[in-house]
Amino acid sequence: MNKIFAAPPGDRAFNAPVQTDQLPLPEDGPCLDTVQLARLEQAFRRWADDTPRRDIRLSRRRILLIFLLIRYTGAKLNEILQLNPFTDINDQTVCIRDCEAEESGARAIVIAEPLGREIETTLLDPEFRRTLTNGFAVDPAFVRRKFYQRAEASGFAKHLGGPEMIRRARAVELVRGNMPLPAVQKLLGHATPSLTAVHASFSEEELRQVTQLFIKRESSRTTSARNSFYGKIIAIERCDVQARITLVNLGGYQVTSIITRESLDRLDLRLGQLITAEVKAPWIMLQRGPTLTGCSADNRLRGEIARINRGTVNSECVVRLDDHTELCALISTSEREAIGFAAGEQVWAIFNGFSVILHTDG
Repeated sequence: MNKIFAAPPGDRAFNAPVQTDQLPLPEDGPCLDTVQLARLEQAFRRWADDTPRRDIRLSRRRILLIFLLIRYTGAKLNEILQLNPFTDINDQTVCIRDCEAEESGARAIVIAEPLGREIETTLLDPEFRRTLTNGFAVDPAFVRRKFYQRAEASGFAKHLGGPEMIRRARAVELVRGNMPLPAVQKLLGHATPSLTAVHASFSEEELRQVTQLFIKRESSRTTSARNSFYGKIIAIERCDVQARITLVNLGGYQVTSIITRESLDRLDLRLGQLITAEVKAPWIMLQRGPTLTGCSADNRLRGEIARINRGTVNSECVVRLDDHTELCALISTSEREAIGFAAGEQVWAIFNGFSVILHTDG
């Protein structure tokens, strides 16, 4: 059995052309991008826990697990529903068998380590295990309804959340992330002339090494680290000397950075590109009040003071946003005591675009 590695979200422009006609995808048309897929995943996770009844929670966790497997393996719904969760999922590997192929068509897809640990922990729950006496044998129509409902709850057209469209979105995501097309086709279990041709130039081990690079990047990427925003560029404004870059992160927050035109060209930034924006703690100011007036800062994010780390000279005020991103503001202890900031208080985190540093993966 060949081992295939599920690749990470792309870090190239989402507006770049993709040869989707070479992919085993449904009809042409738009699909969710990486940031939108993350929003959909968050909607599934909230829904799975949003009930006081244990039996309903267990049922919803099964649907969540089916979504995660399709989202990160690109497998078909019927392939996931025919998995034996106790023998086909192990050691961060999901063994997928094409329902219309012989045993030789089986493929093993390696998923990111954090996801592997989450699935393992879920499957170790004795109560959850009892709900899987027949594996993932769920009515496909029921699964589709739940997928459509979560898509609409996230503000998307319901068809964009269907299992086939999630599979399509994963395929496009991988290609736009510069994963070689033959590797994407192999991961999806699709035999094509281009896949046949690649074996004339690359061995199985070489192809494995190429795809392993993607999974390593995916598993090491953080999206909500302190003072770090990982998101997609949605606007680029070019001026004579400087450029204004706006990105939106996975939680929907927009962050603006002002850099030189030279840096813009050197980083080769483009609309739709996935990047990381970082802000140093001393550059973040905190302000009270339900609204901000007379403030010219480029970035104004409202959150709650999660905790305060008091020091003799300086103190760290950690502000948590709604998407659980944490921002650390460093202010003098005397100033903090004079203002009276306290944990649990709602504040604005303010910083200028000149304070935002951009990083690309490549």
